Amino acid sequence: MSVKPPPDRLYGRQKGKALRPRQEFLLAEFLPLVSWPAQKFGITPREIWLEVGFGGGEHAYQLAAENPDVGYIAAEVFETGICSLLSRIAPDHFETPEPPANLRLFTDDARPLLRAMGDATLSKLFLMFPDPWPKARHAKRRFVHPELVAEVARALRPGGEWRIASDDPTYQAWTDEVLAGQRVFAVTRVTERPAGWPPTRYEAKAILAGRQPVYWSLIRKA
Repeated sequence: MSVKPPPDRLYGRQKGKALRPRQEFLLAEFLPLVSWPAQKFGITPREIWLEVGFGGGEHAYQLAAENPDVGYIAAEVFETGICSLLSRIAPDHFETPEPPANLRLFTDDARPLLRAMGDATLSKLFLMFPDPWPKARHAKRRFVHPELVAEVARALRPGGEWRIASDDPTYQAWTDEVLAGQRVFAVTRVTERPAGWPPTRYEAKAILAGRQPVYWSLIRKA
């Protein structure tokens, strides 16, 4: 397939509506304590997992809580999403809580972070309901991209897993086309959420609106 290379740029945190006082507190006081890479894990993780675009944070929060011996890096650029995850891991008051030992937030574009990782660093990567960038001229901005497939394969250990989910027909067709052109992953594609995949609010909205999500599991070949 012919598509322009992905832009090597950072998007930074994107602001939405005005933040509430507690959200401002969490960004100012708590986020620096859990920001990757300034703050390393408080454990020696048996594996490192990365979630690209964690949205409301429910998926990252559940998997990190269920796997306390895994180092989980959750990447997101939007302030509302960042505040949502911070609210899940911080008590509902204006004291600075103890950071979780195995969960860290990365609040810039995940692509430079991925490129900076050593070979076979990750055991899992999650891309749950990403922005579909539906216009053809924006295809280069999609995380599922021929060049980034190779980059993910480099960063994943052999046997590691890349999970992708999307409810957008354009993104689904695009993902199928990109994955058909690669040989480094064994691909499984289903239309029912597999066991062990936590639900997300975006999935619930999609199903309520009558859209059919698709779920891909990509296993890195040796």
